[in-house]
Amino acid sequence: MRSHTSALALGLGSIVAKARGASLSDICTVDYVTAALPVEEDLGLAVTIDPSSVSVALTTNKTVSSAWYASAVIDYCTVTFAYSHHGLHNDTVRVSYLVPPPSKFANRYLSTGGGGLAINSGTQYTSGGIVAGAVAGITDGGFGSFGTPFDAAFLLAPGTVNWQATHMFGYQAHRELATLGKQLTRNLFRVPAGEKLYSYFQGCSEGGREGWSQAQRFADQFDGLVTGAPAIRLSHLQTNHLSGGVLQDMAGYFPPPCELEKIRNLTIAACDGLDGKVDGVVARSDLCKLEFDYEETIGAPYNCPASGGGSTPAQNGTVTAAAARIAKAFTEGLIDSRGRRVYLNPQPGSNFADAKTKYNARTGSWEPAPISLGGGWITRFLQLEDKDNLDSLSGVTVDDLRDWIALGSQRYYDSLQTTSPVLDGFRAAGGKILVVHGEADSAIPSASSVHYYESVRRVMFGDRDYEAGTRALDDFYRLYIVPGAEHCGPNPAQPGGGWPKTTLQAIINWVEDGKAPTTLETAGTSIGSICRWPLRPLWTRNGTRLSCVFDRRSVDSWMYKFDAFEIPVY
Repeated sequence: MRSHTSALALGLGSIVAKARGASLSDICTVDYVTAALPVEEDLGLAVTIDPSSVSVALTTNKTVSSAWYASAVIDYCTVTFAYSHHGLHNDTVRVSYLVPPPSKFANRYLSTGGGGLAINSGTQYTSGGIVAGAVAGITDGGFGSFGTPFDAAFLLAPGTVNWQATHMFGYQAHRELATLGKQLTRNLFRVPAGEKLYSYFQGCSEGGREGWSQAQRFADQFDGLVTGAPAIRLSHLQTNHLSGGVLQDMAGYFPPPCELEKIRNLTIAACDGLDGKVDGVVARSDLCKLEFDYEETIGAPYNCPASGGGSTPAQNGTVTAAAARIAKAFTEGLIDSRGRRVYLNPQPGSNFADAKTKYNARTGSWEPAPISLGGGWITRFLQLEDKDNLDSLSGVTVDDLRDWIALGSQRYYDSLQTTSPVLDGFRAAGGKILVVHGEADSAIPSASSVHYYESVRRVMFGDRDYEAGTRALDDFYRLYIVPGAEHCGPNPAQPGGGWPKTTLQAIINWVEDGKAPTTLETAGTSIGSICRWPLRPLWTRNGTRLSCVFDRRSVDSWMYKFDAFEIPVY
C-alpha cells in the first residue's frame, strides 16, 4: 500500500481489497479516492499530484442521451484532482474522471476529447464511457478551469506564445490524462498489474485531432480510438474558414444566406438519387461533384422571412449566375494565382457555412462575415495579437490565405498540425482506430479525413498496389464516411442519414473480441449501414438493397494534391 496514505489505507483496507464487491457510495469518498491516487507509481510524467485537491460527487439515476450512444440511465462518481509539473511555477492541471459502479466496471478506461478550441467536452462522451463500463476522463489542460479554452491561455503577452500551453493542447495534456487515468482506474478497482485493462479514446472535431495526437506519438497509449471529423492540419483548416469570404470578395458579389441555402437544397434534390435511392440523403457526393452543375440552379426562386428581431431582413429573389459561380468555386476549393491547389472544401450538398454573409443595416447590403475560427487563427496564432478576429477580409487574396497556411504549418508543425502518416508503432502495438466523418460536414470537410487516410496508405504501403495497401490498413485503421451527416452528428437538412451511435462499442468489439467492423450501423431512418472507405454505397432493386462498391472514378474525385506548398501535406 502507498506509504503516504498508509494509516488511512488501514482504515479502508476492507473496501479496497473488495473494491469490485463494494457499492458506488463506498468508493465515492474523498478518503477512498485519495488512497487510490497514483502518487508513488513511476509513470514517467514528472508531475506531482496534490492529494488535498481531491473532490468527489455521487450521481445516481441520471438519464443521458447523445448522437454517440443510446439513451441510458446511469450512476457514477465524479472524481477530480489537480497536479503540477516539476519545475514550473503557477502550474495547475485539473483532471476529472467519471467512475462507474464496481458492479458495472468492465476493465476499461476511456479518455475523451474536446471541440473548437476547448480541450474537453464535459460529459458529452464520458457519459458514454459509463454506459460501456469504463472510467472516463477529461482534462482542463492547465488553462485555468474545465471551461477555459486554449486560446485564452495561448498568449503570455502580445507577441509571446505560451509554448507550455500550446504543447499541452497539442498532445501532452492527453498523454497525462490517460496515463494518470489508467493507473487511477487500476488502483480504484484493484486491477492487478498482470490483468488487462483496456484503454480507449473517443472524441470528435478537436477531440478527433487529440486522438490522432496520441496514436501518432504514443503507440501503446490506447488499445482503440474513435476519432470523429478530426481537426488535423489545423493551420489549413482554420485559415480555410475564410475561403468563402475571400472568394466572394474576388467575385464582387455577396449572396444573401437564403440564396446559398437554396443552391444547397437544390443540390441535395438533384443528387439524392445518384446512390440508387431517393430518400433526401446525398450518399454519393462524389458522383454529385462529377455530374451536377451549379448553373442548373440559376433562376430558381428563394424566399426567407426576416429573423433576429428584424436585424436580418427578409430575403427573396432568384438564384443569380454570380451565386452559382461562387458555389462552384467554393466547392472546388482554394486555387492560388499560379493555378496551384491550396486546400479543399466541403462536398456538394453541404451547408455553405464558411461563405455565409451578414447584413449591414447602415449600407443596406450583404457583406462577408469573417469566421472567428479563421480570423482568430490569423490574429491570435499568427500575428500574436490578443484579438479574436480580423476586422474585414477586404483585400485578402487566396495567395494571402496560402501564405498564412504555410506560416502556421511551419510554426505549429510539431504541436497542432497532427499529420504524421507514420503509424508503424501504433500498428505494431496492436492498436485499432475507427474514423467517422459526416459526408456533408460543413466545418471540417470529409475529404480531409480521406486525404490523411490516403497519405498513410501511400507512406506505409506505397510499395503495394491500391487494393493491397487498403487491405493492410484495414488491419488497424478504418474510415467511414457517414452519408448526409453534418459535423460530428446528424444533419437537419438530410435527416435520413443519421449518425452511428455504436462507434465506441464497435471499437471495443474489434479490440477485445477481434470483430473488425465491415460496416457501421447508423440511427438514420433511411441509411442503415455505412460503408468503409474506399467502398461507396449503391442501392439497387428500387433502393431496397445496399451494396458497398469500389468505383475508381468516384474515389479519384476525393483525391487532392496540394501543390501550392513545397513540403508534402499529409
